[in-house]
Amino acid sequence: MKKVENIGSRLELFVDDWLIDRMDGVSRVMHRPVPQNVALVGDRPWEGNTCGYVTVFQDSDLFRMYYRGSHVDYTEGEVINGPQVVCYAESADGIDFERPSLGLVEFNGSKDNNIVWDGSGNHNFAVFKDANPDCEPDEMYKALGGGKEGLQAFKSADGINWSMVSEDRIITDGAFDSLNLAFWDTVRGEYREYHRDFYEGVDAWGNRNGRDIKTAASKDFYDWPDPEWLSYSPGRVGQLYTNQVVPYYRAPHIFLGFPTRYTDRGWAESTKALPQLDYRRIRGSKSMREGTAMTDGMLMSSRDGVSFDIWPEAFLRPGLKLTGNWFYGDNYQNHGLVQTASHVEGAADEISVFAGESSHQADYTFRLRRYTLRIDGFVSVHGNLAGGEFVTRPIVFDGGELVLNFSSSAGSTIRVEVQNSLGYALPGFAMEQCHEIFGDDLERVVYWQGDGDLSALAGTPVRLRFELKDADLYSLRFR
Repeated sequence: MKKVENIGSRLELFVDDWLIDRMDGVSRVMHRPVPQNVALVGDRPWEGNTCGYVTVFQDSDLFRMYYRGSHVDYTEGEVINGPQVVCYAESADGIDFERPSLGLVEFNGSKDNNIVWDGSGNHNFAVFKDANPDCEPDEMYKALGGGKEGLQAFKSADGINWSMVSEDRIITDGAFDSLNLAFWDTVRGEYREYHRDFYEGVDAWGNRNGRDIKTAASKDFYDWPDPEWLSYSPGRVGQLYTNQVVPYYRAPHIFLGFPTRYTDRGWAESTKALPQLDYRRIRGSKSMREGTAMTDGMLMSSRDGVSFDIWPEAFLRPGLKLTGNWFYGDNYQNHGLVQTASHVEGAADEISVFAGESSHQADYTFRLRRYTLRIDGFVSVHGNLAGGEFVTRPIVFDGGELVLNFSSSAGSTIRVEVQNSLGYALPGFAMEQCHEIFGDDLERVVYWQGDGDLSALAGTPVRLRFELKDADLYSLRFR
């Protein structure tokens, strides 16, 4: 029998199969984000077509965004890169962002811009608000940034005025051309960082060389041990560029990652059929990968920060566009998840994520598009109309009622049975005694014979048996 796990009253998702002991006629399904509005256009002189490496997070009643401003010009056989700066934008709702004039950094003779940093580390400046309760006030906001030599630490008291902690590199084992990030892990009480490196040789999955991700943990943010490679189940899905790992804000014991997958299939016939072949050839004349490589977004999750369950299929596909699409540099997802009002009037809040498009194009056409997902809606356990069921591993819980985040059709059904640890239905909580559940809700209480009180079972090992017909279950918790 599986080990009994104490889940207390925490939220549990189905991004992995950790909670599931057995499935019959149901499956876990990944859900892709829905494109919404363009949140930012890189049309300022200090921005450009290679803006990117975006971080977004909610800070009290303000949504903060940090990103790189940069531009590249392609001519036949030549690439001209402009300067790189760190830019800042903010929003009251996480949907429409404004670029304040900060007056901090001079660009082309003027400080009328939203630049917060233009020194060392400006290529990949990754900001986070420190949740460490012992954080010093002048370091409430921290950042990692750097280049080939390694990553440096930066600090700020207000998220706007930044200074370098030291010229020293605090992380040096890696290849850092990516958004290399860190955050405070509230569950384990430590800082966790993720950065890019280049895997040389043949990895455990038989892949030779390529971009991949390393990680390390630290108690003070400044002293880091040697990093280790991430491991992936069911296996490595290709070269991974950015990582965008973040503790899920509703269940911080689970890390979610949104890495960029890098793929180069050469000048295949389908490559030539992608948008803007002539421009693709111009880009490829300097370096073939500029014309042939493609990038899309992935989804992965972890419960220990090192071993990740990764979906082999793309979480964010390049999509159906006629121009500025299917190029290397597109679909880089942002770091951070924010909860925003629904795009459907009267509906519940949703999660907003952001991704770049029209990258590296011939004019200032970079766009940062907002995408939305149902809250907890990354992965569901899905049952078709014929029906199926799954049983959880033995668990111990706190609280008095079971609440579900689910979606169904008008003619579908969800029912739940509470079993003892050996798999026998408990009196009063058998499947046939459960009221049928249908509708669409983020928190629906489950009732048996008109009673949803489970407090007498709290602290006792139980299993949950779910019946699903034409329905999706996204998460559960006891409260």
